Amino acid sequence: VEQISGLPEDYSLSQNYPNPFNPTTTIEFSIPQASYVTLEVFNSIGERLGELISKELSSGSYNYKWNASNLTSGIYIYKLQAGDFIQTKKMVLMK
Repeated sequence: VEQISGLPEDYSLSQNYPNPFNPTTTIEFSIPQASYVTLEVFNSIGERLGELISKELSSGSYNYKWNASNLTSGIYIYKLQAGDFIQTKKMVLMK
């Protein structure tokens, strides 16, 4: 996970880019205060495929590059949880 500059005012989870992607994509998110952060990926039927981040992060904006080369084409869901904030977004892997 790479921290980028600036102090955000709100929690946010951005749409991944590029989307659709093959095989790597970038997920950006912001947290306005230090929080324990988890970023998880699920398949289209809700099975958890993995935990990309699971650690305490200081306030800031971050991006995470994810490589899905071991997965098949389809729709995947990523979920950010930081404190009481939870948000999910869809992404499309096209091979």
